[in-house]
Amino acid sequence: MTKHPKKSAPSSDEPKDEVPNTEAPDNTDELGRRKKLLDRLFWVRIGMAAVGGVVATFLFESVEGEERRWASIVFMIGVFIASCFVGKGMKIGLPPSDRKKLVTTGIGSFVFVYLFMWILSYTLVNHPGIDVSPLKPI
Repeated sequence: MTKHPKKSAPSSDEPKDEVPNTEAPDNTDELGRRKKLLDRLFWVRIGMAAVGGVVATFLFESVEGEERRWASIVFMIGVFIASCFVGKGMKIGLPPSDRKKLVTTGIGSFVFVYLFMWILSYTLVNHPGIDVSPLKPI
């Protein structure tokens, strides 16, 4: 039976087996760029919510009752999903631990602005005491 030679401690001139850090450290320029792009994503979502709320008023005008409400909510979810694809296309470059920021950035404001614009535009178009016939495109 042969004995294995003892492992000697690596000398200081031999390279150590270290795993290289694959994630580059964030510098202030990169953090600033990400913050700017997340701010832009926030405002894109707000704009899409405002336009989506107004579009929902005219898109679901022929739908009656409870179905109109659910159709608008499904439409709102669709617009939000579209805004997620817009955010993904912005190539913000978030680390894996912050990927959910693409979805959560501005979600509350999106919902409230969408609902506000939908209610406001519906009220302006369908209020019996106000003649806003120029607002009706169809």
